[in-house]
Amino acid sequence: MLDDTIIAVSTPQGYGGLGVVRLSGKEALAVAGRIFRPKERIGRKIPARRAVFGHVCEGPDGPPLDEAFLIYFRPPRSYTGEDVVELSCHGSPAVLGEVVRLGMRAGARPAQPGEFTLRAYVNGRIDILQAEAVNDFIRASSLAQARISFRQLSGSLSKRMSRLRRGLVRLSAQLEAAIEFPEEGLRAAPGERSRSLQALIADVRSLVAGYDVGRALGEGLTVAITGRTNVGKSTLFNALLEEDRAIVTPYPGTTRDYLREKIVVEDIVFNLVDMAGLGKAAHPVERMGIARGERLARGADGLLIVLDASRRGTAEDERLLKRYRSRKKLVVLNKTDLPVRVDRNRVTALAGGAPVVEVSALKGRNIAGLKKGLLQALAPARVDTDEVILHARQKDVLRDILQCLERTEGLLGAGHSEEICAEEVRKALELVGRLTGEVRADEVLEDIFGRFCVGK
Repeated sequence: MLDDTIIAVSTPQGYGGLGVVRLSGKEALAVAGRIFRPKERIGRKIPARRAVFGHVCEGPDGPPLDEAFLIYFRPPRSYTGEDVVELSCHGSPAVLGEVVRLGMRAGARPAQPGEFTLRAYVNGRIDILQAEAVNDFIRASSLAQARISFRQLSGSLSKRMSRLRRGLVRLSAQLEAAIEFPEEGLRAAPGERSRSLQALIADVRSLVAGYDVGRALGEGLTVAITGRTNVGKSTLFNALLEEDRAIVTPYPGTTRDYLREKIVVEDIVFNLVDMAGLGKAAHPVERMGIARGERLARGADGLLIVLDASRRGTAEDERLLKRYRSRKKLVVLNKTDLPVRVDRNRVTALAGGAPVVEVSALKGRNIAGLKKGLLQALAPARVDTDEVILHARQKDVLRDILQCLERTEGLLGAGHSEEICAEEVRKALELVGRLTGEVRADEVLEDIFGRFCVGK
């Protein structure tokens, strides 16, 4: 399958000034030559890495479909490590779709999601960490995530894993030498071995700790907006989004299902969920919405608990604050454009030390303060590391490596033999290979590349 020549549109769907169709494979140039006609004589061969102007045509002798530039990238200096051709056409979806169909008639097949990057990985141009960074860079929700992804695409995380591997190999060599040549005096001093091991543990631990920040920058933190009916949750939702996304009426129970939208505050992504208000349901659908909202609140990373500041606190407000007393949250006193009747001190005491922010969602007052409060209450603390892990897969493997190293430290400290300790280090080395893709697992590859768009 990877020997085929593939074709796909590599620019986003929709209308634009330009659209790029990409081909990769040993027949890429031949297939392109069957549908592209240069406007000027260029000799017998199309030059590499130089734009050639011409027409995409409906067959060797057919009429022109579009003006285009063709660029040929010769291996190994191409994205996939194979012959790659890019046709830059006008960005009409109809035209780009027809160029792909012409290429398929000329001998290519449609690319699968992520197949161009998969070929780059298989051909040794990049490793799995860099492949994941490609997709992260394309889909970055914030500039901070884009910068992290670009560094990792350029090999920063791969180099760090290479240093980790070298450290593990040195440690393994020390242990193996003591096992294989006990009479030769090759056993490393306990202090030296301990220092090497502690340095490796500290390195991996800092990477694992960085995942919380990475998830907040990439995937985002889910924040459930909860409270009684008619306290202004949907108005607050719209104010945070700066658009009328949720329907707002003066009648209780307007929101019966949940809405989910994304905001970015100082590079941290928050996935806001506006839910049905808590209270006595007047309709079976509203009752279902309340139950669904409670489930979402239980699984959320944090909560915005909204109270109506223009009314005295109710038993339902108190139950809500007590129920989520131990959760990460921000309490919002809404409707402060009206006379404030809520007991602020009582709310603060029931909130268990959580910050309390006063706003008027209707008038747009102190929404900036609310966003700052979101960061302070719910965003993870920045870690002192130059590398941030963006994927649960990476974090899980690194955590397993950390456990192997911590077990090694415990075994050595308890005076166990080098044989047992060496086995844990060997496991850690295998896990590093799994992290970078040197040890391949098909289901991991399918999961990673299946998340890509077709043209990448």
